Amino acid sequence: MPPEAPAPRELRRVRWWQRRAIRVAALVTLLALSGLVILALVREQTGTEGFLVGLGLATVPVPLLVTAFRWLDRVAPGPWRNLLFSFSWGACAAALVAIVANSFAIRWIATATADPSSADTLGATVIAPIVEESAKAAAVLLVFLFRRRDFTGIVDGVVIAGVTATGFAFTENILYLGNAFVTDQLSRESGLASVTAATFFVRVVMSPFAHPLFTVLTGIGFGIAALSAERQLLRRVLLPLGGLLLAMGMHALWNGSAVFGQFGFFTVYALFMLPAFGLLTWLAIWTRQRELRMIREVLPVYAAAGWLTPSEPFALGSMRARSMARDYASYTWGKPAARTVAEYQAYATSLAFLRHRGRRGRAGADFVARERELLEKLWERREPARPALTYAAQATAPVMPPMPYGGYGAYGSHGSYGSYGMYGAQGAYGRPSTPAPYGQPQPYPAYGYPTAYNPYYRP
Repeated sequence: MPPEAPAPRELRRVRWWQRRAIRVAALVTLLALSGLVILALVREQTGTEGFLVGLGLATVPVPLLVTAFRWLDRVAPGPWRNLLFSFSWGACAAALVAIVANSFAIRWIATATADPSSADTLGATVIAPIVEESAKAAAVLLVFLFRRRDFTGIVDGVVIAGVTATGFAFTENILYLGNAFVTDQLSRESGLASVTAATFFVRVVMSPFAHPLFTVLTGIGFGIAALSAERQLLRRVLLPLGGLLLAMGMHALWNGSAVFGQFGFFTVYALFMLPAFGLLTWLAIWTRQRELRMIREVLPVYAAAGWLTPSEPFALGSMRARSMARDYASYTWGKPAARTVAEYQAYATSLAFLRHRGRRGRAGADFVARERELLEKLWERREPARPALTYAAQATAPVMPPMPYGGYGAYGSHGSYGSYGMYGAQGAYGRPSTPAPYGQPQPYPAYGYPTAYNPYYRP
């Protein structure tokens, strides 16, 4: 007998996986080829010995910068594959585009004007900012378009843009430091008076955040666009472009600081770079705290519906309580339980973000399916996560604040998503007293199920 033809739904899924595999293979091939070409170009300019010295020195700030961006993303950490792609794009594809385009533009200007010195100045202050920031912004755009589920706000834009720029600066530092070493070899300079030491101090010690600072402006534009509703198409286009133009402007100011005289570099560094770095750092940390506050405000509706215990929204909205819950699970049941608690925290955070977007009309057509998927993942991991989070909440807050939800929440008798009422007659905010399409929550294994919602209920 001939094999049965796959069902239309299964066929669509197979074709989707095939298209995704083709895209991934094409992207990996592109990054690998660009990496090999950029490696050859840098080695050609610096020589083998200069390349190795530059590689070693350029590696110094990379772990610190990646760790800082990863720390910033701890509330809702994105997958490592996004960070790996971003760093690879910056170090390989963006760096290759910048080297080729900048060299071609400077040679063309020098030939057209017969003035090599002005061509170098124009290339550094105009051409390089436009080319480099556009090449780095391409990585943010690709994640924004094809990994939309992982790109939910400003913090995600900052992290993706910052890691991309870190990869770009890594390759650029190899080139600069390698060339400086070659210069020292020819002039027989060494120690603190060498060009290598001066280049290392300026690029690695004083301004390792320069490229990330520029590109983060683009990331903020994409992050605000991600918070906009899909119908606000003009805003979703203009905000990333505005961030890109700001990044180009600050990059041009930084590159042109040497043109402003002997103390131009230090003037721009003190009056623009450091204040901008401090302001963006404050904005990123404030946004992270805002996300934690949003988690504490959104998740109680799921506690009222019986999907979470009353103490969990507070614990999930505190980084200290999250860490304590993982430590408690690891000490009590071992590292597998700690990993399960970490997964529970990640899924609960994604659920809070989804609900928050829904309250603002930005949840999208797959709200119900995505919410059901996240709740199922939470339910599968409830046994080790709930006692750990309860312990952490009690340890970090001696008196639990009462939830601001009576009955069916603060959004009306059926909640603000009546049309999504997938949990029975009461909608998503009511207790699941009637069976949901995929089964109502069963009594909690260790705590019992509260028959009526009580804001002071203790498991």
